[in-house]
Amino acid sequence: MGLQPLEFSDCYLDSPWFRERVRAHEVELERTNKFIKELIKDGKNLIAATKSLSAAQRKFAHSLRDFKFEFIGDAETDDERCIDASLREFSNFLKNLEEQREIMALSVTETLIKPLEKFRKEQLGAVKEEKKKFDKETEKNYSLIDKHLNLSAKKKDSHLQEADVQVEQNRQHFYELSLEYVCKLQEIQERKKFEFVEPMLSFFQGMFTFYHQGHELAKDFNHYKMELQINIQNTRNRFEGTRSEVEELMNKIRQNPKDHKRASQFTAEGYLYVQEKRPAPFGSSWVKHYCMYRKAAKKFNMIPFEHRSGGKLGDGEVFFLRECTKRHTDSIDRRFCFDVEVADRPGVALTMQAFSEEERKQWLEALGGKEALLHSFNRAIIPRPEGSAQLDKMGFTILKKCISAVETRGINDQGLYRVVGVSSKVQRLLSLLMDVKTCNELDLENSSEWEVKTITSALKQYLRSLPEPLMTYELHGDFIVPAKSGSPESRANAIHFLVHKLPEKNKEMLDILVKHLTNVSNHSKQNLMTVANLGVVFGPTLMRPQEETVAAIMDLKFQNIVVEILIENYEKIFRTLPDATPPESVSQSPPNAPPRQSKRQGQRTKRPVAVYNLCLQLEDGDSPNPSKEDTPTSSLDSLSSPSPTTATVQGLPGPDRNHLVADGDWASAVVTSRKARAVYPCEAEHSSELSFEIGAIFEDVQTSREPGWLEGTLNGKRGLIPQNYVKLL
Repeated sequence: MGLQPLEFSDCYLDSPWFRERVRAHEVELERTNKFIKELIKDGKNLIAATKSLSAAQRKFAHSLRDFKFEFIGDAETDDERCIDASLREFSNFLKNLEEQREIMALSVTETLIKPLEKFRKEQLGAVKEEKKKFDKETEKNYSLIDKHLNLSAKKKDSHLQEADVQVEQNRQHFYELSLEYVCKLQEIQERKKFEFVEPMLSFFQGMFTFYHQGHELAKDFNHYKMELQINIQNTRNRFEGTRSEVEELMNKIRQNPKDHKRASQFTAEGYLYVQEKRPAPFGSSWVKHYCMYRKAAKKFNMIPFEHRSGGKLGDGEVFFLRECTKRHTDSIDRRFCFDVEVADRPGVALTMQAFSEEERKQWLEALGGKEALLHSFNRAIIPRPEGSAQLDKMGFTILKKCISAVETRGINDQGLYRVVGVSSKVQRLLSLLMDVKTCNELDLENSSEWEVKTITSALKQYLRSLPEPLMTYELHGDFIVPAKSGSPESRANAIHFLVHKLPEKNKEMLDILVKHLTNVSNHSKQNLMTVANLGVVFGPTLMRPQEETVAAIMDLKFQNIVVEILIENYEKIFRTLPDATPPESVSQSPPNAPPRQSKRQGQRTKRPVAVYNLCLQLEDGDSPNPSKEDTPTSSLDSLSSPSPTTATVQGLPGPDRNHLVADGDWASAVVTSRKARAVYPCEAEHSSELSFEIGAIFEDVQTSREPGWLEGTLNGKRGLIPQNYVKLL
């Protein structure tokens, strides 16, 4: 289990467990900060101490090998696992270079040191400053509350009201700062995965360039670099989508925090000050406790907790409630008080003080006191408002009309479905489509009035406006499970089984849509919308959880993977029936299980989902760099090899390319004998096959008469190689 997500709604409760989760994130960032600081120091040693270069490289490699990225949630995507494993790969490359002590250019400062220093200063440094503000505001907020609650109830009403307003304003400011700090903590945990690895990637490329003795090793690294670059780009794309969703949820909670309280096992919970009586002449003191009450069992838990001085958690106390009585100010010189009589301790009553009159009324209602509000502490899932879009005959007409227009007019448009239309035009088109009278009159295939991007945006908006997502709330969690683990084959089987559990109308509409998306991905050489890119676009459109939480948003990347599996396995999923018994991965797959090799003959032709179907370009000469508009996240040019032969990831809109070699184009690519490198281990199941480990280099690789297989030579032995287990060099 990785770091727990920090829910924005918990900022308002500020419970002890919330503070512990915040502290866990802070400790992880401090660990990362120390690691990067040490890494920077090691990098400088490489420049300054040429004579001790070998020792410095071993230290550097050791640091990389031992560091592991923490992740939010209960599982990682294949891309994130590849990024995590990349540090160990880098460590292995350094060990291979240990004996090669040729002169290395002093460009390490620009390619490694400065980017890491910038990341540490601008990103980690910013979080440190936010932490100082958060700690300072915590001290101020609870000090002011302490002072406020000690005000005498006999003071003038005007004075008390003014004090109430001041405390409330300060609390709101504290909540605002807490929300921002929580958002920043989670953002930096996700951001570091790619912003840290990219400088490392550049550093290694530069180092191999200046090592003449490591030239052959550098060629092998180029291939791994391209795959890792795809992993980084996929992770970056998912990060952008996740960040926008998190910010949207944060803003919703900021505007109305009471409507976004999470479901809880307790009838009421929150902070109360409890009066503790001491022997004379010491009188009594008031100690802040975090209290939790279950109405059904009348069980009351309270734990002393002090936010200041880093947060101190005391020993808890549990008792059963007999009754609750409101205290008036004529009997006690403190406001917002009530008495609680303990059932299992006859004659024992505790006096408690809430933070405000409203909170006291809420506690009285929950505890069965005399005063009550119309609402209680009970948290429930907030249902989403139903839109006008429905899974009816009109809905299918809208879907088919839009798809027909897109496939007729814009199937080759770059950035199809990723480039959005003007909001006002999209809404107007959707209104016309959802009106029976005007829908039939619309001719989207031949009309120049409606741009393709307006039509695609209207289609996506219709799907988002359905009362529940197309793949349903009920099966949402079931679809996510297989995306987190298992082999490509087991994932496809699990999704296959679940699709056929969908209601008939949902399955029918999903069939139509995925068939269209498969067609779109088949034109990815022209429109640049690969399976991975379509997953990013349609993951949140076809799937969403019923309750909006940060934890649910962190699963957004797995929704994308589910859509990718649907597109890649369309014929199997929608044109064949699944097995009668559910696959094991539907209910029992452990998170983060590594992809497993299929043992069944003929099944290796399925491409592992760890490497997404983005087109790779192999050019004979230099090509124009894509513009900033064409690459919205960050330029990939800084990671490209400076050699004449370059490899460019085609995942986003950009200039037209030639000489594309996609995963399905092996027959044309392997015309003459070439070398290939194993990217997955394989155990032979027949005497005609070769067994090999990751990294094995095959000689004289050629196409085989058997579909999905290649022929090659390894260690003097010639045999069959699964096509999707190797990459050409």
